[in-house]
Amino acid sequence: QKEPAVPNAYTNSKISSQLHTAAQLLAARIPVPVIKITHGSFDTHAGQLNQHRRLLEELAESLAAFRTTMVQQGLWNQVVVMTYSEFGRRVLENGSLGTDHGTAAPHFFLGGLVNGGLYGKMPSLNDLQNGDLRFTVDYRSLYVTLAQNWWGLSSESIDGKKYPPIECLT
Repeated sequence: QKEPAVPNAYTNSKISSQLHTAAQLLAARIPVPVIKITHGSFDTHAGQLNQHRRLLEELAESLAAFRTTMVQQGLWNQVVVMTYSEFGRRVLENGSLGTDHGTAAPHFFLGGLVNGGLYGKMPSLNDLQNGDLRFTVDYRSLYVTLAQNWWGLSSESIDGKKYPPIECLT
């Protein structure tokens, strides 16, 4: 069977290449419930400004190309993209023009059935906890959102606690 045509509006970055491969798999209608894409090197303890700019530019360009492909293939309503990280960044710059590990970070959900907007409360820069932002949405709620509201699975947690889903999916 001929491979579906997936336009190559993707850049040469590692994440762009991974998203292009994901788009090819999805366009071929291969039934995969999860595709994990990695985009590393955000651990910027030194010289953060240019590296973060480049990484965020790669992320934005790659996600835009992926969205365009999914729309062209008629699959955008069948896809959810979720970002996650095991750590955030501290508010204050360290002595090496970078930031150290922190407790809060922004995350994104993208897809045709995602209700756009901001969810959670903006953390205050005036109310830090040991130099860190106080997160307003527990990261486990991200996983519960997909498990419960996308896959229709139980939202029971391994640790026995309940984490509310983020009501961002239609």
